[in-house]
Parts: sequence; structure tokens; C-alpha cells
Amino acid sequence: MSDETTPLPQPPADTPWWSTPESQTAPAIAQPPGRPVIGLGIALILALVAGGMGALIGGTVNIVNNSSHIVNSRSTIERAPDSVAGLAARVSPSVVSISVKTATGGDTGTGWFIDSNGYIVTNNHVVAAAVTDNGTISVTLTNQKSYPAKIIGRDSAYDLAVLKIAVTGAPALQLGNSDKVQVGDPVIAIGSPLGLAGTVTSGIISAKNRPVTAGSGTGESSFINALQTDAAINPGNSGGPLVDASGAVVGVNSAIASLGSSFTGESGSIGLGFAIPINQVKKTVDQLIKSGVATHPIMGLSLDSSYLGNGAKVADAPDSILAGGPAAKAGIQPGDVITSFDGQSVGNSDELIVAVRSHNVGDTVSVKFDRNGTTHEVKLKLIGKQ
Repeated sequence: MSDETTPLPQPPADTPWWSTPESQTAPAIAQPPGRPVIGLGIALILALVAGGMGALIGGTVNIVNNSSHIVNSRSTIERAPDSVAGLAARVSPSVVSISVKTATGGDTGTGWFIDSNGYIVTNNHVVAAAVTDNGTISVTLTNQKSYPAKIIGRDSAYDLAVLKIAVTGAPALQLGNSDKVQVGDPVIAIGSPLGLAGTVTSGIISAKNRPVTAGSGTGESSFINALQTDAAINPGNSGGPLVDASGAVVGVNSAIASLGSSFTGESGSIGLGFAIPINQVKKTVDQLIKSGVATHPIMGLSLDSSYLGNGAKVADAPDSILAGGPAAKAGIQPGDVITSFDGQSVGNSDELIVAVRSHNVGDTVSVKFDRNGTTHEVKLKLIGKQ
């Protein structure tokens, strides 16, 4: 086979830089002399079939020649702009693969452009090793071009991070409104599961306001008031966009539930994926871009995570209530059991933390709690903490 290369057709002059492939050449394909073997094979098969039919009806079949004519279809499949294929074609150029390398290993994940100046949203757990282990981060676009990336800011509480690469005119994605998402709405997830860049899966919103706690065990856990989806999400999808039927981002894929080795010997998607709602992402990412840190709303109390009863129990210790904080001003005391927050029932401490973090600093909320068999209701104003 010849080692020569044949130049690929050049893209139009107005083609954006992010859709131009890294390489514009492809290896030439040598054609063997004579008739194609596949043509002869088909002719022989047709002859055998025809001969068999002739024998069945008592006639004879004459083979005129051994060449075949393969009919090429010229039909065109119409794909609506709001179809999965149409959305994938429109959104995929904005999605990137992220690779973190450290002296002890590395991590991979997904990100997407939130700003045309090269700002990229991903999960904190995707890039955390680059900070803790002094590693490097590289971002690969759909055109296979790679860029070094720096961390602008990250927040472990919401499992979000913002990266930046040295480009302008990046294809930023449109942001939706996660408060208006309804159970049953169609969504697609785009990312790099197991390193397979550009993978597209589709599904629906399975549930809203799912309290999800995620953590690697080596740092602060993330508490997410998540959107649940049955779109297949696997390791490597983390940080990728979950988009609605208009192509707008409604969530950032962050966690999956897995049966694990104790059930099947394998782990992976079982149709239970969770995404950070985009309305929370907007607030946190805006803070990270502006200052590099994010502020979380708090009540000013510590919880007893070992409490097994219904509700969230305030730790029974003198320092469990922040002096001068919202809970102290509202009269909440150590040992109280919080059963409702801003009209939502609270089943455990994780649910309360997720409910608090889904609000804004400065919000005034109602809190119900039990003390010695008596229910009390108070109002308090959430304060911020970095």
C-alpha cells in the first residue's frame, strides 16, 4: 500500500475554529487491480440461488456475466433540529474531555463551555487531584485539539469547578431553567464515559429534588438537591451537560447509583443518574469566576449524623449552635430535632443540608422542630459561609 496521503477537502472559510479537525490529511486507500472480490462473490451467490430456483422449477439458468451491480441509495434521512441527532450535532462541539495527570495517576471527566472566552464548567471531583497532587489538566475539544487548562475556582460543597483555556469565540451553551423542568421531560447527556469522548445518551427526567450525598472519602462531601435521570451516565460523564429538548443545559451530571460488586460483580449505569440543577450551577459558577470561591447558605448549627430517628437532630453539645447565628437567634437549642425546612419535610441530616444549600444567602425560611415532645415553628434568615 502506498504511504502517500490524500488531502481532505478543506472546510469553508467561515468554518469556526472549534470545528476544524486537528489533522487535515487522511491515508489514501489503495484499490486492488481487477474486479472487486465482493462483486464476484455476490455474483456467485446470486448464481447459486438462481440455479437452485431453476432446478426447483425444472428449467435452466444462464449466467450472462459474473459482474454485479450494487445499487446505492440516494435517499436522505431528515433529522429535525429538536431530534436527539439534531440536538447532539448542535451541542457536542461545546462539550470537552478533561484529563488530569499526577505523579500517582490521574482522572478523566467531561466539561462544557459556559462562556465564549474559554471558561469551562465541570465537577470538582474531576479536577481535585490536580490541586492535591500537584497535577496538570488538559482539555480536548471535539476537533481533537488539546489545550492546557488552569483552575479558576472550585467548590467541593456543590461539586463544581471552573476551568479556563486560552481560546476566544468558544461555542458556549445556552442555559435553561431547572426550576421549570418537569418529571418526564426528555433530556440527553453528552460526555466521555470510560474515556469514550462524544458519547450521547438519551432519557427523561425521572425525579426532582433528590437529596444526593457524594464524596470520595478524602475530602468534604457534596450535598446536591439533584435532578434524577435514566439517561445512561457512567464514570467519565462527570461534569458533562444534561440538556433539554431545546438544547439548553438543565443540569451538570455528577453522580450515579450503582448495584456494585456485591450484587452483580460489575458497576456502572443502572438508569439512576443525578445532575446538579443548572440554577444552582449558575450561582456557584458566577461566584467562582468572579472571586475563585463560592459562598454557601447556613443555619449556624451542627447536626448529629448518627441520629436514626425521623428528622435532623441538632448535635447535643454546647458548641453545636453558632453564637449569634440564625439558629441561635431563632431559639433553636442542642438536642432539638428539625422535622421541616421551608415547608419541606426533613427525614435525616443529609436532607436538611441539601435543603439549606438549595437556597440563597439572605433567604428567610420557616423551620419546625421537636423539643421534648412539643413542636415549635420559627423563622430565620440564612447567612453565608465560604
